[in-house]
Amino acid sequence: MNVKVVGAGLAGSEAAWQLAQRGVDVTLYEMKPDKMTPAHHTANFAELVCSNSLRGDRLENAVGLLKEELRRCGSLIMQCADATRVEAGGCLAVDRDGFSAMVTEKIRNHPRITVISREVTAVPDAPVIIASGPLTSDALSQAIGDYFGTGYLHFFDAAAPLVTAESIDMEKAWWQSRYDRGTPDYINCALDREQYDAFLRELVSAEEAQVHGFEDKNVFEGCMPVEVMGRRGYDTLRFGPMKPVGLTDPRTGREPYAVVQLRQDNAAKSVFNLVGFQTHLKFGEQKRVFSMIPALKNAEFVRYGVMHQNTFLQSPRLLDRYYADRRNPMVAFAGQMTGVEGYVESTASGYLAAVAMAAKVQGREIPDFPKTTAIGALGLYVSDPAIENFQPMNVNFSIISPLDVRIRKKSEKNLAIANRALEAIDALVANGI
Repeated sequence: MNVKVVGAGLAGSEAAWQLAQRGVDVTLYEMKPDKMTPAHHTANFAELVCSNSLRGDRLENAVGLLKEELRRCGSLIMQCADATRVEAGGCLAVDRDGFSAMVTEKIRNHPRITVISREVTAVPDAPVIIASGPLTSDALSQAIGDYFGTGYLHFFDAAAPLVTAESIDMEKAWWQSRYDRGTPDYINCALDREQYDAFLRELVSAEEAQVHGFEDKNVFEGCMPVEVMGRRGYDTLRFGPMKPVGLTDPRTGREPYAVVQLRQDNAAKSVFNLVGFQTHLKFGEQKRVFSMIPALKNAEFVRYGVMHQNTFLQSPRLLDRYYADRRNPMVAFAGQMTGVEGYVESTASGYLAAVAMAAKVQGREIPDFPKTTAIGALGLYVSDPAIENFQPMNVNFSIISPLDVRIRKKSEKNLAIANRALEAIDALVANGI
């Protein structure tokens, strides 16, 4: 039996791969390059548009645990991410072009996957996994709404600007990772109190680009525009993306008042992004205000920040723990449209939806990913009917089953939860999931 997968982002690519690896023929529909979204720039699959970072890679971090679970489960996305990794301290960051090119090559060369470049404008007949992403086309978005007989919820997402490495004034910046963890992979741009005051004043009063239907309250907290954070209070940025804790300015030997960190965006280290500086300011205003950061006074911006609307389903009412329609389990969804937030979480949803779908079409029992695992806990959270005000969320330890014993130190407790999760994953892998 052939399974259709709609969308070749991270979730769709992972889903197609997992199905094919289990002996299921797949038809993968992707509307690029015939039709592009405002956030995409290439025809490749699994294009990263918000950041090149897949976030923390330590087991004491929930997303680090999720990544390790996916690695042990044979994730295509994790395989390609590890192969195209660039240094970023304790984070997993990738060469974006190299990463998406590798995913594309592996998908297109798989003998059980047929790729069709065409926009899908209706919910296909089952069996199908729809992973069309947060920027689903208007036609398909309407079709999904009609299919469920209910409206989407929505929130807004934002991307940070990129600058060239050679335009950064390294006499006013330095290389260091926070708390000196790992190698010094971030360029740190310090501001003293007077500079911070001037920067904040101009940031919060800068002219914003119009975004259709935009309201600050609909912005997802994990991608909050920097100007919105600035309006929340004087110290909000200093406790957020401009946090100086764990950094030492070599010019003074002291912790700076505020810091903007830059992270490499490609393997050549020729382009860097402003970490946490998602924005919807007008391009000219971005240039004016961000150039007030001393080390970026003469920065060359190769991409300005952009703002776009993301849509997601009211999943607790509609989907089960395997991201399938409660009414028809042969129709499943994956990725950010289900309300999981983040690249790794989207990958995990595509993985689990595909593993379950393969079992269904092959007449096998669906593997039980328990709440003690990050993969299982994420699916259970998204499908929890007790949630009244459902909002997109990153994976975190609070949704994973707690330990039976009390451990006071947070890092030790998280590591114990992670080790328990990996034992459960290893058992599933040993049983041939």
